[in-house]
Amino acid sequence: MPVRVLLVDDEPLVRAGLRAVLEAQPDMDVVGEAADGAAVIPLVRQTRPDVVAMDVRMPLLDGIEATRALLRTVADPPKILVVTTFENDEYVYEALRAGADGFLLKRARPAEIVHAVRLIAEGESLLFPASVRQLAAEYGDGGGNRAARAALERARLTEREGEVLRLMARGLSNAEIAARLVVGTETVKSHVSAVLAKLGARDRTQAVITAYESGFVAPG
Repeated sequence: MPVRVLLVDDEPLVRAGLRAVLEAQPDMDVVGEAADGAAVIPLVRQTRPDVVAMDVRMPLLDGIEATRALLRTVADPPKILVVTTFENDEYVYEALRAGADGFLLKRARPAEIVHAVRLIAEGESLLFPASVRQLAAEYGDGGGNRAARAALERARLTEREGEVLRLMARGLSNAEIAARLVVGTETVKSHVSAVLAKLGARDRTQAVITAYESGFVAPG
């Protein structure tokens, strides 16, 4: 089954460029477009995409609020890939905090765009882990986020689950974690699922942000 993608950006040229790149792939299908975050929820319900590629800054409803609304309103929501002009942008970090699964620069090369969409759809690795770490170092709370610390304390991760979370923060995939720990991939998947469930995180990105903001993993 192809990866179904919804494009949300107020710039028609950006949407056209993304559509051209993605529809050139045999395993991807652009199922709709919108010019503002306010149109996301009805379009998601209509088209049922796997991934929403969404601009972080739009005139009526930006990508941060659209992400919050989508995750709050839609059952079994799609993955959210924030599309942005600037990498080191507080808006990007706030979108990740709000529940976005990763971000992509508008100047990215076609191969990078395709890779980002596939990675987000698969959900087995962190997209641009070094950039997420830099954003957390600059815009996070330096390990002092009370909600994140409380979530980590409640989680009571085992030693192995903590080790898996640290490797997730470094951007390792399930297969890479399995090789590092000398265990099977299915075992790693079980540990990852346990970490997400215990932290109340919907995906790896949210778990890693909690790890950074609680001080469990140092972003520097």
